[in-house]
Amino acid sequence: MGGDRGVLLMQSSGVGNCINMLSLTRSCEFPLLMIVTMRGQYKEFNSWQMPMGQNAQEILELAGVTARMIDEVDAVAPAVADAAEEVFAENACIAVMVHQKLMPVKTFGK
Repeated sequence: MGGDRGVLLMQSSGVGNCINMLSLTRSCEFPLLMIVTMRGQYKEFNSWQMPMGQNAQEILELAGVTARMIDEVDAVAPAVADAAEEVFAENACIAVMVHQKLMPVKTFGK
């Protein structure tokens, strides 16, 4: 990325796919800011989303990621700004997790 600052945006179901990659942040000492939109929480109708959604924070923490769950809309922007400052100042790895209750309810025609 040539010196630019990036952010990884993903849904909680993608957390399990990133475990090996997360170890590189420590080994290579590079910053990683993640914004994780949650599934498997508030009003979830898709049972396939439940296991990862209910365990994503613990999985990230076990992988050495600082994970911060945000469940109030007014707290999202300050949380992302604070995390970005910390990530890029300290080469840290932080996931700002946006609780499902802050997302539109998904029905997919149900």
